[in-house]
Amino acid sequence: MKIIGITGGVGSGKSEVLKHLQREYGAVVYQADEIAKQLQRKGTPCYERILSHFGRQILAADGELDRIKLAEIVFAKEEELAVLNRIVHPEVKSFLQQEIDRHKAAGTHYLIIEAALLLENDYDAICDEIWYIHTEKEIRRERLKASRGYEDGKIEAIVASQMSDEVFRQRCDVVIENSRDFFETKQQIGELLE
Repeated sequence: MKIIGITGGVGSGKSEVLKHLQREYGAVVYQADEIAKQLQRKGTPCYERILSHFGRQILAADGELDRIKLAEIVFAKEEELAVLNRIVHPEVKSFLQQEIDRHKAAGTHYLIIEAALLLENDYDAICDEIWYIHTEKEIRRERLKASRGYEDGKIEAIVASQMSDEVFRQRCDVVIENSRDFFETKQQIGELLE
């Protein structure tokens, strides 16, 4: 089984690549952000540890975590973000390791792990190969305006908070160019997997 980590900046088209890998190659896809959300649901060990550190002011009316309130705290203080990451990411990796073991036993060919912060949170340690989905900044901007309704200021802030293109290129094994027609992206993926 080949374990591929997929990363790239916001608006780079990672979701489209994931759908293609599922459709055409039967890849099993795990998105770290979605796993993290599930592992932080009310009553989970992760939830209890977050609540113990940050207090009840981060809860919504239904008792679940209020992600907006939590984000305000952790993005205001780097050390609080580090605490949250130390709680959540080991749980996500543990979950993924169990899924990797299960899929190896089941004979799965491709298992994909997607995470915006894949490299920052050392998910590359559990992957055989890391793919960087690269898209020109202007195209990413157009996509984010069209798909999410983001304004220029918000786009700039998000892009500034992410690793630079140079760092992605240095730390990833493969660069998938996704700035042109998606047919070309599919060809690149085909050459890598077939």
